[in-house]
Amino acid sequence: MRGFKISIFFCLIILLTVTGGHAAATSLRILYVNDFHGYAEPLQAPGSGEKVGGMAFLAARVEALRREKPSLLLAAGDMIEGNQWAHLFQGKSVIELMNAMKFDAMVVGNHEFDFGQAVLRKRIAEARFPVLGANVVGLDPLKPYVIKEVSGLRVAVIGVVTPRTPKLTYPDNVAGLQFKGAAATVEKYWPRLRGRADLLVVLSHLGYPADLRLAEKVPAINVIVGGHTHTRLVKPSIVDGVIIVQAWAHARALGVLDLTVDAGKIVKADGRLEDIKPIPGQEDPGVQKIVEKYRLEEDAVLGETVGEAAVDLDGEHVRARETNLGDLVADIVREKTGTEIALINGGAIRAGIPKGPITLKEVYEALPFNNYLVAFKLGGADLKAALEHGVSAVEKHAGRFPQVSGLSFAYSPGAPAGSRVRDVQVGGRALEPDGKYTVATLDFLAAGGDGYRIFGTAAPPGAGGRGAAGKMGPDKVVYNAPGQRLRDVVIDYLKAHGKVAPETQGRIRAVK
Repeated sequence: MRGFKISIFFCLIILLTVTGGHAAATSLRILYVNDFHGYAEPLQAPGSGEKVGGMAFLAARVEALRREKPSLLLAAGDMIEGNQWAHLFQGKSVIELMNAMKFDAMVVGNHEFDFGQAVLRKRIAEARFPVLGANVVGLDPLKPYVIKEVSGLRVAVIGVVTPRTPKLTYPDNVAGLQFKGAAATVEKYWPRLRGRADLLVVLSHLGYPADLRLAEKVPAINVIVGGHTHTRLVKPSIVDGVIIVQAWAHARALGVLDLTVDAGKIVKADGRLEDIKPIPGQEDPGVQKIVEKYRLEEDAVLGETVGEAAVDLDGEHVRARETNLGDLVADIVREKTGTEIALINGGAIRAGIPKGPITLKEVYEALPFNNYLVAFKLGGADLKAALEHGVSAVEKHAGRFPQVSGLSFAYSPGAPAGSRVRDVQVGGRALEPDGKYTVATLDFLAAGGDGYRIFGTAAPPGAGGRGAAGKMGPDKVVYNAPGQRLRDVVIDYLKAHGKVAPETQGRIRAVK
């Protein structure tokens, strides 16, 4: 059956015809990371007292593995935005770290565009490695591919990013750019490379399901190094002979793929993930120095305590269910705007906050994006449509999953997308399809981000210059404060209230 896939639980023997040949077998090791999001320091493992990750520890392991075999070090996107160690410096800290680690190539992820094109151009100029984006039209500093020679083996690396990027960042950030289909892009470039390369590696920020489809469509590919979905592929997958790998996220694991190429064919492939543990004395000193330099600058800005959490605030499961942190943030948004309802996307929350004192740094890590509050009047039928969209990809843990205040609803995850929502209550009363409600959200969603097109047609014109497709008159605008970031509103609330102890309220219920 075409598209058959199997995980490699042992060393696989595969035969792939490629152009070129070698008299003797050649070894190639591909080391890879993805979705780093600036998490340079070790993280607290959920539900555990131990810490995981830490880029200085990952860097030391990279060097040890490089000494064993000829290697390439690749990054599959979403590297420069997320955690405040990256965000405060608009990704400059990450590029410095990657330069020190001598990355061979990186593909842009959708979050590389979050600071806008001018900043991205600066980061690309600072990088001492090629930044790829073959399917992005209009951003000249991006290269479509690079050919790396390792022990006489010529490896072509083509980079592709999800075509959904315009829906995953502010519209202004990608103005004038086009994002083409991945399969057509790879098929466009491979004929130019066939005579110049022995192996074709696609460095992908498409997501694991899309990587599986890409492998089915383009059998010329030998390896797909993926990102975007934060998939923990402990062993590689195979689709029609194409090897697919992905290394989780946040520097918690390092991917290792060992290939043996003989007479122009991959004859042996063995892949694994290595969990990264922050063991004192096993870090790379140079990388650790970079991490500490930016951490000290970060702490100087964000060390202030602004409140206290009486319970752990769950930012881990905001893409799949209601959480107490999601409830708290949505409640704060509704209170600040004075609306009947607040709806934010779970993807706006990027980390939890542990029980105890809450620092500015923790708030910034939980809410790293420069979102601000927007509110407008919305019809009941449109509100239900927005909720349908919010739960339409819950099985994929998509960032569109809603966190809400002022309303409750049930949904059936097994029902077809678009017909899952039922029993919507606003202020304890059944939703009126013909009624009008004041709804607060984030400017990203108001601009139609995360696919909330119903908001994009209902938001205030321009939404503060963020590109919302405003079709409503100013009489329908309730709140629009471009200078007021969501995290600043949350910080003000914490300072005013001191201790918070939110509990989930049953606002979102999964039913059969």
